[in-house]
Amino acid sequence: MNNFYIVATPIGNLEDITLRALRIMKEVDLILAEDTRVTKKLLDKYEIETPLQRFDAKVEAKNFDKTINLLKEGKNIALVSDAGTPGINDPGSFIVSIVRKNLPEVKITPIPGPSALTTFLSVAGLKNTEFTFLGFLPHKKGRETIFKEISELKRTTIFYESPHRILKALGSLDEFLTDERNIIVARELTKIYEEIISGSAKELLEHFKSNKEKQKGEFVVIVEEK
Repeated sequence: MNNFYIVATPIGNLEDITLRALRIMKEVDLILAEDTRVTKKLLDKYEIETPLQRFDAKVEAKNFDKTINLLKEGKNIALVSDAGTPGINDPGSFIVSIVRKNLPEVKITPIPGPSALTTFLSVAGLKNTEFTFLGFLPHKKGRETIFKEISELKRTTIFYESPHRILKALGSLDEFLTDERNIIVARELTKIYEEIISGSAKELLEHFKSNKEKQKGEFVVIVEEK
């Protein structure tokens, strides 16, 4: 039985890779990557010469048949995302579902490791472990409705946000939440300019508005329970 490995990779610091992940990426016949340029930096650092092929939402239809045929031929393939664990808010979930449904003879094997979600949770100090994870929020349609729903939820809510929309997100939270609701924002987790800050939506909005440099990077936002 051949394997289709779902391999978690660092979310920032390249030293956060597991020994098992390195071994698997060296041993497989092919690595499917969300962005080959990003993954190549990781492979070069650890002197991994396994062939690399792009596989994301834009090209998945083009390369899908090729990938399936390689798995049918008994090849071992690893799937990685740009950062973190594949299948969590990235195109990886699509191919995993297809392989699981159509190739029962292929073993889908998780290689656990970094995830922005669990990394942030580990330092958030939440009182309750129950939470709702929303991933990346929609850019336009239904966005304000989601913020209204977040304000009404009695459990903690977590979502990812881009640097282009972090101010709008905090502005919407300020509109719908009371000042008593605590929010924790993580920026650039595990990277040089990592920042974790908490406060009301209004306080955080002012913080990032007054620091343009801090509007850059990848964000994870926690809205604590009522």
